Amino acid sequence: MEFAIHQSLKTYSGGLGFLAGSHMRSAYELKQNMIGIGMLWKYGYYDQVRTEDNTMKVLFRKKYYNFLEDSGIMVPVYVNNHQIYVKALYLRPEVFNTIPMYFLTTDIDENDHLAQTITHRLYDSNTATRIAQNLVLGVGGAKVVDALGGADIYHMNEGHALPLTFHLYQKFGHDLNEVKKRVCFTTHTPEKAGNEEHNIYQLHQMGFFSNLPLEEVRQITGIDTDSFSHSLAALRLCKIANGVSELHGKVSRDMWGENSGIAKIIHITNAQNKTYWADKQLAGNLASGDDEALFHRKKHLKKRLFETVADQTGKIFDKDVLTIVWARRFAEYKRADLIKRDIMRFNRLINNDKYPVQIIWAGKPYPFDYNAISRFDHLVTSSYKTKNTAVLVGYELALSMLLKQGADIWLNTPRRPREASGTSGMTAAMNGAINFSISDGWVPEFAEHGKNAFIIPPTDPTLPIDQQDTNDYENLMGILENEILPLYYDRPKEWEKLVKRSMLEVTPRFDSNRMADEYYELMYDYHE
Repeated sequence: MEFAIHQSLKTYSGGLGFLAGSHMRSAYELKQNMIGIGMLWKYGYYDQVRTEDNTMKVLFRKKYYNFLEDSGIMVPVYVNNHQIYVKALYLRPEVFNTIPMYFLTTDIDENDHLAQTITHRLYDSNTATRIAQNLVLGVGGAKVVDALGGADIYHMNEGHALPLTFHLYQKFGHDLNEVKKRVCFTTHTPEKAGNEEHNIYQLHQMGFFSNLPLEEVRQITGIDTDSFSHSLAALRLCKIANGVSELHGKVSRDMWGENSGIAKIIHITNAQNKTYWADKQLAGNLASGDDEALFHRKKHLKKRLFETVADQTGKIFDKDVLTIVWARRFAEYKRADLIKRDIMRFNRLINNDKYPVQIIWAGKPYPFDYNAISRFDHLVTSSYKTKNTAVLVGYELALSMLLKQGADIWLNTPRRPREASGTSGMTAAMNGAINFSISDGWVPEFAEHGKNAFIIPPTDPTLPIDQQDTNDYENLMGILENEILPLYYDRPKEWEKLVKRSMLEVTPRFDSNRMADEYYELMYDYHE
C-alpha cells in the first residue's frame, strides 16, 4: 500500500513504506527477478505543515510526477458492482535505482468522480474507500501483472492486497492449493486490534471476494464470524508467512497459533538499504580508520541538521552538545513524550550546564488521529519555552535522513512488545547515532548495552499502562543521567569507540540486501 522510494515520490506514511522502499532498492542491487506494485496517491499521505501559531496542520495537496510513464496498461476492476478502470504508471529502474515498479491510479478520465477518489489519499478514513483501495491494489495489481506476462509468486506486504487471493482462486478454477503455492504474506502488526477487520457482508457487497458465494469464502478462509480478519484470511491462503523481527515472529506465532489451518510463520528481520541511507563520507572514514575525519564529518552533519532546526523554529543549536532525536510515526504507543513524564526532572535535564542536551522531535500522526495531533501540538507549544528543544514538521525521507545523520542519540520508546520492528534505529546507527531504546522489535538482535547501544530494561507488559510508563521513564532517565551524559562529556574517546562499534555492527546484518536475499530464499522459493 505504500513505498518510500524518494522524497519526491510521496506514496508513503511511515516505517512500512520505508521498509518496502529499501526492499525495492536492494532487489535492484541484487538483480532479483521482481517487480513492485504500489498505489499512486494523488494527495500522498498528507503534507505536514504549520498553522499561524506553529502548531500542526494537515494539508492535502495534489502531487504531479513527470518521471512516471504511462505503461499503456489499463485494467477493469469491479467495485460495489460498478466497473472502474485502473491505470498503471511505470517507474523505470534507473530513475531511483529500484526494480521496475508500477503505480496504480483510478484518477483518470475513464472513471466517474467517485471512482477517481479511490486513489486520492493513503489510508482514507472512510471504510468503503479503504475497501475499494484494497480491491484496486489486490485485483487491479494482479491484472496488471497478468498484462505484463504473469508471475510465479505474489508477495503481500500486509493484508491490504488480500483481494488478490480471491482473484487467483477464481483464476485457477477454485483450486486452493494453486493459490497457496503462489502467495507469501508478511505481517507487520503485533496486536490483533491493529490487524484490519471489516464486516463480511460489506466486503461481499463491494466485491472484495471476486463475487464468490459467502459460503465458499467462509469455507476457504475458515472465518465463520461476521467480522472478517484480513490477516487471518491471509495466513490461511498463503504458503508461508513471516514476522519482521525475531521477537515479532514469536509474538505472531503466539497471537495466531491457536487458529487452525494457518501457514508456517517464520521471521525475516527488517533492514534498510545502506547504499541509500548511509552517509558516504562517514562510511568511507569508518572503513579507512580515519577517526578524526569521521567525527569531523559527524559534526558537519549535525550542523546541517541544525540549519533546518533554525529555519523551522528560529533556534540555533550547538554542534558540540549531545543531541537526542525522537523521530518516527507519531502513534500513541510509541510515547514521544515519555522523556517529559516528570516535568521537573525534565527541566533539570535541559537546564544542566555541566551536561547540556538538545532534544528534537519529529513525526507524522495519522491525519485524523486528533489525540496524537494534540500530543504533537503540546510538544510544539512547550518547546517555545526552552532554547534547546525543537519540534520539526515534514517528517518524510529527506528530513528523516537529516535527523539520523545529525543525531547523537536515537531515542526509541515504544511499549514492549508493540513495536514489530522499528527500523529507524538501523539507519541512525549507519550514520553514527547511538540507539537508546526499549528492547523491542529488531533491537534485541543488535544491541549490547554500553557497547553499541543503550537499552532500557523491559518492564512487565502485564502491569497497568501507567505503571509500565513510570518504570520505563525511571529507567530511561537513570541511564541518560548516569551513563550516557557522563560518557559523552567526560570520556569522549570511549564515546567514539561506542559510535564506531555501532556503525560497524549494524551492517551487513541490518542492510536490506540481506533481507531481500532471505525473502527470496526463505519465502519465494519455499516448498512444504
